[in-house]
Amino acid sequence: MIAPEEIEIPTPGVVRKAETPVEGSCVLLAEDDPALRRYLEVVLQRSGYRVVGAADGLEAMKFLLTSTVDIVVTDAMMPHLSGYELCRFIRGSKHLSHLPVVLLSALDPKNSASEAEQADVFLSKPVSPEQLVECLTALVAEAR
Repeated sequence: MIAPEEIEIPTPGVVRKAETPVEGSCVLLAEDDPALRRYLEVVLQRSGYRVVGAADGLEAMKFLLTSTVDIVVTDAMMPHLSGYELCRFIRGSKHLSHLPVVLLSALDPKNSASEAEQADVFLSKPVSPEQLVECLTALVAEAR
């Protein structure tokens, strides 16, 4: 687990604000590590996204059933409901299957390829802020 004092928050100039129609798009971020979740929230907010955080897959699922988001970013391994299970839930739902899903994992994508195929994009941790923002920007623009 990353200690909060070890997190380096990028300065506003490091991650450019999105210049595409993603301004104000809502991201559901499911990550069980509170420090990493907060770091990614700040990175995405500085890039123009509205971010809703969830501490695990079950919390994310409950949010998806009652609210609207534009994209989901989820950790693969979480308590209560994994990111893989969350992806299967989203893909199996008539009302949610259109949502782009980014799966984050410290596991080698080759070892979890069959599980990760439900997601639109699989990113290995640690993911760079630039890579995450570019990925989300492209997926949200494509979904619109």
